[in-house]
Amino acid sequence: MSFFCLLWIPLFYLFRRSISGGEAGSGGVWALLLGSLTAITRFFIGTFVNAGGFGLSRWIGGFVDIVGLPVLLPLIVYTLLVLFRILSGAVDFANFALLWLIPVGALRAVSWSAGNDPILLVLVPLLWTAAAVGIPFFIKLILNMMRWWVIVPCTLGILALPLTISTAYWAFYSQETSLALLFFFISIIPLTISTIFSFVRAGR
Repeated sequence: MSFFCLLWIPLFYLFRRSISGGEAGSGGVWALLLGSLTAITRFFIGTFVNAGGFGLSRWIGGFVDIVGLPVLLPLIVYTLLVLFRILSGAVDFANFALLWLIPVGALRAVSWSAGNDPILLVLVPLLWTAAAVGIPFFIKLILNMMRWWVIVPCTLGILALPLTISTAYWAFYSQETSLALLFFFISIIPLTISTIFSFVRAGR
């Protein structure tokens, strides 16, 4: 399971690049560098939330330390780099986030390997991927269509996705299997649709 946590993100990134094309450019270098610095810093700092039991503190801990913030951070940093015109070269939100998460996943695989917990080593990388691809999918829909009937649900999707992946993690941890599966499948819907669209475009 440690190998899954280590290899899933880079393999999915290569798979996505193979069907969508594009170059990482300088943005890829920034993503790997900043992701590595963040992963190393978090490795030594530890967790921000002292979560206990199965209640709200566990959900908040999952959002901040495990699944939510680790994916939102590269998307926020990417936006700042674009706004300040630091990036040169084409790289989209999803590729930047996935590259950022490669060193994060590697160090988490090391730190989580002792517990050999499938929730951390298997589920969490899948949830990272769902948010790293799903949020940019909604953003692209907004930018490409600019209609209120697209902007409203996509904005809600952007806001909801970090919450759904955190709830899926919390429910699996709390052994609420039905609820966990429900939120997991909801979380991967944008990822699935985005991947299908990439396949369709690649086949044209």
